[in-house]
Amino acid sequence: MASTDLKEGPRWSTHSLDKDGSNEQADLKDGTASPQSSVDDYAQHKGTFETISDSSYYTPIDKYEGRHRYDPNFQWEPKEEKRLVRKLDVRICSWVCLMFFALQLDRGNITQALSDNMLDDLHMNTNDYNTGQTIFYVCFLLAELPSQLISKKLGPDRWIPIQMVSWSLVASMQAFLSGRPSFFACRALLGMIEGGFIPDNILYLSYFYTSKELPVRLSFFWVSYEATSIVSAFLAFGILHLRGHNGLAGWRWLFALEGLLTGLIGLVSFVYLPPSPTQTKSLFRGKDGWFNAREEYIMVNRIIRDDPSKGDMHNREALSPRQLWYSLSDYDMWPIYLLGLSWLIPNNPMTQYLTLQLKAVGFDTFQTNLLTIPAYVLFIVQLLWWTWVSEKTNQRFITGLVSQIWAFPLLVALETVTQETSHWARWALSTLLVGAPYVHAIIVAITSRNAGSVRTRTVASALYNMCVQASSVIGTNIYRDNDKPLYRTGNKVLIGICVYNMALFIGAKVFYVAKNRSRQRKWDALSSDDKHAYLQTTTDRGNKR
Repeated sequence: MASTDLKEGPRWSTHSLDKDGSNEQADLKDGTASPQSSVDDYAQHKGTFETISDSSYYTPIDKYEGRHRYDPNFQWEPKEEKRLVRKLDVRICSWVCLMFFALQLDRGNITQALSDNMLDDLHMNTNDYNTGQTIFYVCFLLAELPSQLISKKLGPDRWIPIQMVSWSLVASMQAFLSGRPSFFACRALLGMIEGGFIPDNILYLSYFYTSKELPVRLSFFWVSYEATSIVSAFLAFGILHLRGHNGLAGWRWLFALEGLLTGLIGLVSFVYLPPSPTQTKSLFRGKDGWFNAREEYIMVNRIIRDDPSKGDMHNREALSPRQLWYSLSDYDMWPIYLLGLSWLIPNNPMTQYLTLQLKAVGFDTFQTNLLTIPAYVLFIVQLLWWTWVSEKTNQRFITGLVSQIWAFPLLVALETVTQETSHWARWALSTLLVGAPYVHAIIVAITSRNAGSVRTRTVASALYNMCVQASSVIGTNIYRDNDKPLYRTGNKVLIGICVYNMALFIGAKVFYVAKNRSRQRKWDALSSDDKHAYLQTTTDRGNKR
């Protein structure tokens, strides 16, 4: 029998944990030992459950929003699916990217504000800034899981716009900061409201895209993140020239105007975002919706054939306490969380301090903002390239290792520079470090693929992002005021963390490949009757099946 490319089902090899292991071990998902057969070249023309006699086991629950479009024998042509995915990219992915643009605009404009002497105006120093950023990231971290649970209950299409409008108000109010207390309060409020926004959007995208398509869309997602840095640098160049207008500092105008823009995007999102592929009809989106009946059939069946677990819950169905605990205790996801805690730290301080570092070596406010742009361009190129490489080679953890190999010599070089080193040499090192290979989209996709159920995917996305925010807390506090301007101690710490990350990426790779091989051996040892009996009687859930 040919493989049907199922990523979820009650058998040992149904859910292969790594999706990153050797090409022979990854993606063995159909209960046979055959190689992967992609949805593009197989599932359109044959039934979903070619190797399973009882396809009813995989039938979505009655409450599933696309249940009326589910048909295990439905067929379509590859060109139809490609055309439909392009339509999804325009309708869904592009708007999600725009919303992420709004997030980063309000989350990241503090770096431009620093270049306009915000700290001096508020009678604060670098340590005060570190404390404020720590407060932000801690609040962001603590809000991740509650936000994801609210999103699962209300639906991302409702909760995301509420978040956006709420944080835009706080972001705008930063124009009236008066000192440390108000700065700390605003950072706390922004963290609490913005926390969970990223996993909420990842969950939302998973309703429309297959696991194979998701990494590329997530790379678009983070391209918009860094594109925001480029656009905001130009915006800051203009807005900061308003310093003195109506007696206000340029950074106050920056917070007020960019917060207003985010609020407008959030308001439109209330009426733009559809709940699911089969729920696009509305007054704003049209009485006939965005998709015809055949397109809805294609969307529902390709999603379920890629991952039948997506039919286990309604898109507005909350998680029970028992489901939450089961997801939290899923130890097979823990290596990914460990990576989230540290892989971004080596270039985090330089990213946070880029504008301050450039000003410290002699560039003025406006030169500083323009000189950040090459780092962001490099970031985008690296993000798209390495995401493509990871999917092409099917080697995701090894691709992730490249980020640490890139950062290591740059950190060593920063540790050896002196005050006499050329301004441009130090700018080049900073640019290369900020523009290091960004493999966040790859690891997020691994998290989503390995979750094995909507329940675990909801929680795991939040937990991974919580770990990333925790790493930001750590990274923000590595460069200290008493260590500047060369940050010798901080750079030594970053070099040690970089070496640790190399070992961690390799260890995660070994763990998942070994796990997959063990599961495959157990599955291959079963007879056909035993396999069928397992399908009908197992109590294993999610990625334990």
